[in-house]
Amino acid sequence: MKINHLTSAEENLMKLFWKLNSFYLKDVMEHHTEPKPHQNTVSTYLKILVEKGYLKTEKEGRIFKYSVLVPFEDYRNFLMKEIANNFFDGSGKEILEFLFRENLVAKDDFKEYLGEDIEIKPPKIKEPKLEIAEEILNPKKDKKAKDKKKKKKKD
Repeated sequence: MKINHLTSAEENLMKLFWKLNSFYLKDVMEHHTEPKPHQNTVSTYLKILVEKGYLKTEKEGRIFKYSVLVPFEDYRNFLMKEIANNFFDGSGKEILEFLFRENLVAKDDFKEYLGEDIEIKPPKIKEPKLEIAEEILNPKKDKKAKDKKKKKKKD
């Protein structure tokens, strides 16, 4: 199953839909936090999410019952792979360095997976190269200008 990207509004609604799993439009309106969107807005998003393959519909009389097709775990896995590929060149090592640097993961979090004797070194933060700033702050003297000064001194 191919998973498509969601807009932030679609993703926010899907968070509610994952909790409900199977629902009617009236259920969405009842469970949505304040400020509640207009019913037509929610209806439009439901239609879009059905087209994207996140929801399916069953007609029950005059109304539709919606059910989630893409589980939350599948969407989360899709997003994590996208982040890994787009921002960390697919490197798990770079992801871990980021998580440690930002204090999102602690050494204790890994003990249950890797054992008690694990030694995690703090990530090395690479110093940015400031080539343009170096040129401005420490300009290289022009060789031609040096030659001209030497000639003037000799004369």
